[in-house]
Amino acid sequence: MNEIATARAALDRGDILMAYDVAMEVLARDPRDVEARFLTCVSLARGGAAERALEGLEVLYALMAGSNAVPPRLREDADALAARLAKDRALASAGPQRAELATKAADLYEVAANRHGGCYPSINAASLHLLAGDAPRARELAQRALVASEGEEDEYWRLATEAEGSLILGDTARVQRALGAIQETGLGDIAARARTRQQLRLVCESVDQDVQILDALVVPLVLHYCGHMSADDSIRPLVEDAIRGEHIALAFGSLARGADIIISEVLLEHGIELHVVLPFPLEDFERTSVQTESGQWTERYRRCLAAATSVVYASDSAFMSDAALMGYASQIAMGHAINRATFLGVEAEQLAVWDGSPGGGVAGTAHDVAAWRRAGRITRVIGVKSVASAPRPEAGLVHGTRPVYAILFADFRGFSLLRDEHYDEFVAGVLGPMGDVIDRFGPAVLYRNTWGDAIQLVTKDVTSAAHCALEIQETLARQGGASAERLGLRIAVHVGRVVPIMDPIRKTLAFWGRELTRTARIEPRTPEGEVYSTDAFAALLALEPESGCVCEYMGRVTTAKSFETIPMYRLRRRS
Repeated sequence: MNEIATARAALDRGDILMAYDVAMEVLARDPRDVEARFLTCVSLARGGAAERALEGLEVLYALMAGSNAVPPRLREDADALAARLAKDRALASAGPQRAELATKAADLYEVAANRHGGCYPSINAASLHLLAGDAPRARELAQRALVASEGEEDEYWRLATEAEGSLILGDTARVQRALGAIQETGLGDIAARARTRQQLRLVCESVDQDVQILDALVVPLVLHYCGHMSADDSIRPLVEDAIRGEHIALAFGSLARGADIIISEVLLEHGIELHVVLPFPLEDFERTSVQTESGQWTERYRRCLAAATSVVYASDSAFMSDAALMGYASQIAMGHAINRATFLGVEAEQLAVWDGSPGGGVAGTAHDVAAWRRAGRITRVIGVKSVASAPRPEAGLVHGTRPVYAILFADFRGFSLLRDEHYDEFVAGVLGPMGDVIDRFGPAVLYRNTWGDAIQLVTKDVTSAAHCALEIQETLARQGGASAERLGLRIAVHVGRVVPIMDPIRKTLAFWGRELTRTARIEPRTPEGEVYSTDAFAALLALEPESGCVCEYMGRVTTAKSFETIPMYRLRRRS
């Protein structure tokens, strides 16, 4: 399978991150590859990065304008994507503006329908006219889409168009037949089903139809799982029942002995993608959280690990008897589940094997359930009579020496070009306003340091770090001035375990650790004027639904000094 086919297959199964990365690899070799350019645009659009998708689409149109070798299908797909982005903008609006933008998006779909034919642009134009309040035009286009769907080769889109057009025309019996046929035949990938259900829900709201009519079309969900280490195989039938009763696309969690391993085995037996998040490297984890004197869990753990679709580590440093690393890894797994569900347009739920006790310490099933519920998510509990086991202690640092904090590194690209006559202006016009922003976050900022051209902050949580970083960039953009214009500010944010140590040189408390080094290596790869974040930061931010900030996937980036190649995100305010 070539790279373009690999990227398309990834899109079909809802893995937009992989699709984007593969397409970007093609563009790195050939920036004029129109197929790869289109796939990056689709991936960005599905991931919610509408502005970047539009920028890429402009490049794509310029490339296609200068070529006679572009497949007609690709031109049609590009026009449909342009209309889809206009549609997304309309759906993100409200009131009179929504109706106005919906009409503009509908017009774009009509242009695509007239230019290329097909049922897809006609049915979208119909629904958007309905949303804008033009029901007669909506019914006219719905009828046109139903006629065009008779020649649609893709059976899924033929049935989806039939369901949507029939819903607009009020033929509920035909809607149910079409959705039932999709469900019975298993047509459509996760993302396609999710988009269809979202579209049909909008139509239901516009025609005052009970959304229960959509129950015939089941959309898979993303699962986070957790549970007590003391659980045994007596819970397996309960896990089987819980998983058999749901349509699960993929699942995120750990692989400790007990509930984690049992749930993972059942997931794999049902052909569900398993994504494992471990708190620290394999050897430490197996020794502290898997092995027992009987050895009953070790081989099962290794089989699950080998069968997992992905394995990531919350920290690549040693355990050091730091039990809070378990809780940190669970937060990352939960955030990954929520982010992936958001990308796919589906729900995220949690399955917990839990005795109902509030728990103690800094990690455990009770902590995971509480964090998930604080994020406004649903937890399904398999009740057990159990007491969660603690990780086996070992020599080294004791708990409390490596708290989880957010880290911010900022750097001015052109600082080395300044001469003595520039520093007063720089301090007053640039560092001064930055300091004022940082001051506004008060006790949330635990540590601050500067070397003139670079700024380092440690904050209590990802929300304060996110807002502080964005406010710094926004303040300098408004401030202007010669220094600000000459200097490009780059900001990187991360979250992880840090080591508070009394600095023997400066005689003050400072923060050290591997995660600070990681953040410092990210910042040089950040475009000027932007804030980039790590996978971990994006995950923990997903657990804060009221933060007002989101992270857009940017692809895998090799950080400075070839430190590592990792997924990277752009931090922005939620639209």
